[in-house]
Amino acid sequence: MNINAITSAIVFSMVPILEVRGAIPIAVALGLSVWVAFLFAVIANIVLIPLVFLFLDYAHVHLMRIGIYSRMFGLYLNRVRNKAESKVSGVWPYFALFGFVGLPLPGTGVWTGVLVSWFFKMNRKKSYIALILGSIFVSLLVTLVTLGVVSLW
Repeated sequence: MNINAITSAIVFSMVPILEVRGAIPIAVALGLSVWVAFLFAVIANIVLIPLVFLFLDYAHVHLMRIGIYSRMFGLYLNRVRNKAESKVSGVWPYFALFGFVGLPLPGTGVWTGVLVSWFFKMNRKKSYIALILGSIFVSLLVTLVTLGVVSLW
């Protein structure tokens, strides 16, 4: 097995903009089997969920005292809130969270999904389920696109 490709799948799965959308194709391009890339990318992306919640619950409070962090987080939070507010306040907020994370677009992954769940004070258990299922769904979709089975355009 190609350790560089596995490392790439894991690291890129945890990068906010790329996540599994970039990790799977990059790992495959580096020579990793598409299904092995899928497995490592999904696991790393799922492991990220409690880490981001922990960060938002504990470290974020202290970092808000730093001016540049506070301003940047405020801008990001406003963008996320505008994008997600109408979707998660509906009848099925957890289904909406799943769909939001499951979109194969930049900025709609686990990082943003956790932030949406945290900001709107959604039930953690239900959010975990929606986030995990969304991550698996988008990973499967990206894998199928990488294999050429599905075309997005």
